[in-house]
Amino acid sequence: MNVRRAVGRLFPLYSLMLVGAFAATAFAHDARRAVRIKVESVLAANTAEGMDQRIARTPMAERLQSLFEFSTYRLIAKQEQNTVCGRMVAFTLPGGRILHIAPRAIEDGMIAMELILFDGARPIMSTDLKLMNHGMLIVGGPRYQQGMLITTVTTDAPDENGKLNAPPVAPAAPEEAAQPSVAQPASASAPSPLPSH
Repeated sequence: MNVRRAVGRLFPLYSLMLVGAFAATAFAHDARRAVRIKVESVLAANTAEGMDQRIARTPMAERLQSLFEFSTYRLIAKQEQNTVCGRMVAFTLPGGRILHIAPRAIEDGMIAMELILFDGARPIMSTDLKLMNHGMLIVGGPRYQQGMLITTVTTDAPDENGKLNAPPVAPAAPEEAAQPSVAQPASASAPSPLPSH
């Protein structure tokens, strides 16, 4: 067989193998940086309807009752998206506000991220924080319908053993219902509301 022809036939196959190897490496790299983000919106009110059965047996329910003093908690929206560090994802909250979440890095069981809350095109809250992997962030406010909108953000990234554990709940304290507030672990930085113009 002509050597040049044989090399010509093998080159495309070798190129495909290289492309496959690079793709596999990139996928493995992204897998180490992958983050699953879940955003749940709860309407809290004093209408004496109790806890929504969809969240009654979750860690969120106990945390909501320890933070707030409402008689009703009803799940009104649940969203989940997968992303990687460096890639922002957006969640539309009830009432039209939009929450942008951008994971930055995963290190020592902590996920560094940026959160920006928009009211239309206007950013009304911005914060950089570190949240424990599988941890929960609770954002209380604004007023919504006959009560207050509470948003929880749960993040999950693969552990070193590749498993996802049940999320612990971060200690926090509620702030005024009229303003967006952030309940977060001690390791997280305080929120930085942007000045209004």
